[in-house]
Amino acid sequence: MTEEKVVTRKQVKAVRAKNDEGQENTETAKPQKPTRWVQIRLLPIWLRVLLVLLLVAGAVAGGLTVGYAILGGGDASDALKWETYQHILDIMNGTSK
Repeated sequence: MTEEKVVTRKQVKAVRAKNDEGQENTETAKPQKPTRWVQIRLLPIWLRVLLVLLLVAGAVAGGLTVGYAILGGGDASDALKWETYQHILDIMNGTSK
């Protein structure tokens, strides 16, 4: 089983800069083992998922507020109250007085 050498982009740039300066001749150098790229993530995946969920929740809340207050002519603070949607459900189910 061959081991792959793990390198970062910074290390590759340093080697390329060294090669460009002529300090190392690539024609006489021994063939190297294949290198594998490793991407360093700035934000972990779980944080990305959480961030997307928070942004979706914010977009839904903003859309409800704009739709209820501007388009519907209601009070913006009522758009996020459960009583408003309970009343809508009661109207749909025919249980409203």
